[in-house]
Order: sequence, then C-alpha cells, then structure tokens
Amino acid sequence: MVRYQFDDDDLADLKASGISPEEGCRQLEIFQRDSAFVTLKRPCRTGDGIVQLSQAQLESCLAAHEDAAERGRFMKFVPASGAATRMFQCLYQALARSRDDLRAALKSGSDGTTADLDGFANFIRERRRFPFYHLWCETCRRRLGRPLEALLESGDTHAALTTLLDGDGLGYGHLPKALIPFHRHGDGPRTALEEHLVEAAATVRDGRGGCQVHFTLGGDGEAGFRELAERVRGGYQDRLGCEFQLSYSLQQRATDTIAVDLDNRPLRDASGRLLLRPAGHGALLENLNRLQGDLVFIKNIDNVLPDHLKATTVLWKKALGGLLVEVQNQVHALARQLETGTAEPLLTTARRFFDQWLLPPFPPDFADLPAPEQGRRLRERLLRPLRVCGVVANTGEPGGGPFWVRGGDGSLSLQIVEQAQVRRTDPEQAAIWRQATHFNPVDLVCAVRDVNGRCFDLPRFRDPEAVFITRKSSQGKELKALELPGLWNGAMAYWNTIFVEVPRITFNPVKTVNDLLRPEHQGQ
Repeated sequence: MVRYQFDDDDLADLKASGISPEEGCRQLEIFQRDSAFVTLKRPCRTGDGIVQLSQAQLESCLAAHEDAAERGRFMKFVPASGAATRMFQCLYQALARSRDDLRAALKSGSDGTTADLDGFANFIRERRRFPFYHLWCETCRRRLGRPLEALLESGDTHAALTTLLDGDGLGYGHLPKALIPFHRHGDGPRTALEEHLVEAAATVRDGRGGCQVHFTLGGDGEAGFRELAERVRGGYQDRLGCEFQLSYSLQQRATDTIAVDLDNRPLRDASGRLLLRPAGHGALLENLNRLQGDLVFIKNIDNVLPDHLKATTVLWKKALGGLLVEVQNQVHALARQLETGTAEPLLTTARRFFDQWLLPPFPPDFADLPAPEQGRRLRERLLRPLRVCGVVANTGEPGGGPFWVRGGDGSLSLQIVEQAQVRRTDPEQAAIWRQATHFNPVDLVCAVRDVNGRCFDLPRFRDPEAVFITRKSSQGKELKALELPGLWNGAMAYWNTIFVEVPRITFNPVKTVNDLLRPEHQGQ
C-alpha cells in the first residue's frame, strides 16, 4: 500500500474525527482498487437457501417468541439517521424550474420537455391524499397569509413548496424521515417514528409491559427526534398498555470516510480541509455492538404500515423471532456438547443440524478429517452471531437480495448482496443477479450473545473489504464516497444466516414522497 502523505491540517482533521492516519491511507488505497466485488454462485431460492415455514413450524415459532418476549429478551433497533431530502427530490427538482415549466407539467403531464417533473406533477395532483395535507394548508395560511389552494391556483407553486420543505415552514426537506407523517389515522396523522412504536408494542413487549426500542440518529435531527418521541410516548403507552424504554445513539464520527474526486485524490472543502462523509449504514455496526442486546429486531425507519394492515407484519416478525430462539437453543446445546465430546452420533447430529439450518456446506474432505478436528470446526461455526432474515418475492424494488456467494477460499456462504457489490460488466455475474427470485426487505432479527450469555464482539465477524464506492456530489462537484460494509451485508458476512420467505405485504418502503400514495399507505 502506497502511504499517502497527509499534511498537518489533514492529520488534525483525522484526529478530531477519531480516524488514524493508517486508516486514512487504507481508505485511499481502497479507492485505487475502485470497488470490492463479491462472486455470486447462484441466487437463493425456496428450498435452496430460503426456508418456507410449515403451519406446524409457524405455530411452534410463535410460541417460542411469546416465551422469549415474556422474559424481556427482545428489543428493536431502528436505523433512523439522515434527513428526508431524497424523499422529496422530485419537489426540489421542481423548485429549480421556472413557473412556466411547472404550469406546463401540471397542465399536460409529460410532453418530453418536463419528463423530470412527472413526480412533482403527480404530487400536486394528489396532494389531498397525503397525511400532511392539512398541516401544509395551515402552515401556508400562517406563514404566507394565503391558503395553499390559492397559491397553487395562482401559479405560485414555489412558495407552496418552500413552505412544505424549508425550515421556516414545515421543514420536511430537512427533518429525519422518522418525523414525516406517513399515515392518516382516526386521531390524526402518524409519523414513521410513531408507527414503529406501535409495532414494537406488538412484537417486543415483555411480561411486565416493558418495550425496548433503540433509534440511531443523525446529528442534525437529534433534538427534534427526541422531542417528538418524548412528546408522544405517554399517549401511546396509555393506549397500548406498555412502557417504552427508549434509547438513542449517534453515528460515530470515527466511522466517517474520506471523499475523493474522480481521480481518487482526497477532496477538500472551500477552506481546503479534508472532506469527510458519513460512511453509510455499515457504520451502525458500532452502535449495534455497543447496545449489548440479546435478541434484536432490525428494521428500516421507512418500512411501516397503518394499523389496519399491521397484523400480517406482526405475525411474521414474531415467527422470525421465534425461529431465532429455537435455532439458537439448538446451537447452544450442540456447542456445549461438542466442547467435551466428539463421538460419531454427536457429529452426525451436528452435521444434520447444519444441513437443515446453517446451510453452507463443508469441504468435500470434511468427512475424512479426524473426529476431534470435525468437532472443532463444527463448534467454531456454531460460535457466531446468528440472524434470521425475512425475504420477499422480487418485484423489481431497488436494493439487495439473498445469494449464495463464493469466498476467496472457495467456500460458499449465504449473503445479502447489494447491486453495487456485483461486477455487472461480467456477463455471468450480471445474469446471476438478474435471476434473483427474492428481495431483502431489511427485516431481520439477530442473536448477539454466545453460549455463555456474553455479547459477541460484532466487528470480529464482518468482512472489512466488503465496502461500497458510490458517486455523490458536493457543492456542485462530483465525488466518490466510501461506505463501510453494509450493516446487513459485509458487516454480517461471517454470521450464521437463515433466510425465511415472508409475505410481500410486510415490505412497504417509502423512498419517495409519492410512495405514500400506494394503497398500502392510504387509510382504510
């Protein structure tokens, strides 16, 4: 590795962020390699890496979940960092266009000249269907002294949109996505944060009514997030008969990464200082590790449903949690037995367990190894964090999916793979990617304690080379950004993994504001 020569100001910037010079050089060296691609063997399919639970298994899992929840073993971890700017991208694009362009887009839709404004035009036409419509109306009247409808009728669309997006209005373009109203309910609009509280009460509440929920926060939205959570928690506690034990953490500055220009040279801001950027959701592995939990549900902030559609989601979250408990019990029992014995009946039982649940096969010569060596390898494989991941039928949503991946040593493993990790210029790899039948909705539950009840040191089980390199922009300049191994991708590369097919209704992300117009997010 060629060591980059940082100057004194660079070294001071790195030190202030908790980044060592060696780590800075390692990051720049990764940019020189351009990317770290995985090698896909084949997509996971039902019966080949993806489990379908029978009715009997489902009932058993639900009972196991109920018992573990009663004893307070579950908690919920919600990655909720970042502003909702991208959610409202179509509206920001509209603000950059002239009044005539916006009028044309609203009048006739896409005519070849305003195709980039289709999202904006759809938003305006369907505005009354959004849960924040009445709040928007009230804010226009208070801020501008004019009704929203009058603004739109007169063509003053820019004023209407800035009232929705800017900080002296509703400020939705700068708020965390968690604070945006997602659904209408009988008692008023409900934010994504509130929907997660309701779901948590149904899935992680313990026998005494305690309900542990942890949110990761972005620094800019921390105060507003905490204020809303504390303001609404009492009402939901009374309504749901529980006591929320809320905790929060920030993404650590030490997980930031250096941005580079398109020639892989460190990028600098207007004052000449190194440009450091948050390193994606992979940086949250440190937050999860510090949490010291037991059984942890992980689900993205924007994947929630209104109450009348929650039943299926709750059922299958309980099923995933119960399966985790059942498999973990068997893992711990086998690990204890293999610590003291390697008789053939025990080895046979362990191999059958792996064939049923922890699927990646052992090398062909595994059966020829001496019994003590077989036992050692089996036990080593058992002593890892465990995750059960729900997967849904692939309908073309952007994101990752479950695949069999071949490692550098030739071994196979089950991994959630993002498109950016695949060398799509390779026809064979591109073809395997396109053959995927299932999608990863980021709906998983993790067991992060070992056979003795001690928390695993989770960074030990990540692949540090499984990074993402993405194209971004800053102050009008294109740049390349380095993201750490994704929380459910490379950060969990060496975990034991089980993929379970779950119903498609459990996955309802809100990536753009117009996703809120989907039937699943509308009122009953």
